[in-house]
Amino acid sequence: MGAKLFFYYSAMNAGKSTTLLQADFNYKEQGMKTVLLTPSVDTRAGEGVIKSRLGIESKADCFDKECDLFAVVRKSHKVGKVACVLVDEAQFLTKKQVLQLTAVCDTLNIPVLCYGIRTDFLGEPFEGSKYLLAWAEQLIEIKTVCRSGKKATMNARLDANGQQVLAGDQVSIGLNYEAMSRKAFDLPSISPIGWKVPPPDDDE
Repeated sequence: MGAKLFFYYSAMNAGKSTTLLQADFNYKEQGMKTVLLTPSVDTRAGEGVIKSRLGIESKADCFDKECDLFAVVRKSHKVGKVACVLVDEAQFLTKKQVLQLTAVCDTLNIPVLCYGIRTDFLGEPFEGSKYLLAWAEQLIEIKTVCRSGKKATMNARLDANGQQVLAGDQVSIGLNYEAMSRKAFDLPSISPIGWKVPPPDDDE
């Protein structure tokens, strides 16, 4: 049976890193070798560290936008058989790197488990997430809840006063984020697409 590419996606603070670290533990408990990958841009827990909000952590290999992930995994696989590749904050992958991960599955026959969010603080898709959604065989949602009680699917960036931020760089690590439902997020008002909900007609 061929190896598969998995994308575990969710809104912020749903436990993605915890789920990744549990999967990694399960492989290692059986004596299997894994490769953990984390983007170099995310240094919240230190360089090359994946850490969950529960406090558990593990060392990982860092990658930047120029890194050839197929070459990284193949090199490790030559040293000792790799049973699984696990990628944290997978939204920061480039489309070329997602393509490289499909080759890890199809050429090296190693399953790849990616964990990340789909969209940024304006509701726009991240490059890595867009191609994972297009190319992964398995899409698994890790669910979390908005303060409204509805399922959270969006990621709001908040300022120091708790107000939703409407401008800024797509990638900004360390700021305050909140998982929200699409309605609470107010997507038509936040999205840069440029369409707003029209006022009701007089006869409505």
